[in-house]
Amino acid sequence: MFSTYTEFVQTMATILFLMGLISLGTGIFILTRLAIGNNVRVIAEQTAKLAQKGIAEDVAGLVGNASALLNALNQMVRSSSGIGIILVGISFALIAASYGLVLQIK
Repeated sequence: MFSTYTEFVQTMATILFLMGLISLGTGIFILTRLAIGNNVRVIAEQTAKLAQKGIAEDVAGLVGNASALLNALNQMVRSSSGIGIILVGISFALIAASYGLVLQIK
């Protein structure tokens, strides 16, 4: 399959670089989708209005449920951004590894 060590290392470096690019693209997509995602913002605004209405009308259960929904939305946004940041970090590591392999070729 590979006739020389150099071809093998070049193939490995290319594969690592492509995996890094795919990971980078996925991470950036997740982060931008999170920033652009109007659905989460609309739900948070409506929940805040619902909580205010519940406070004004002394409906304790409504306020408690609205608070739980806001906490769940907050956790969802944190986990999504964390996944995006981890993917970007992994992509930099893969690209650096491919660069290190290319430097080994002589």
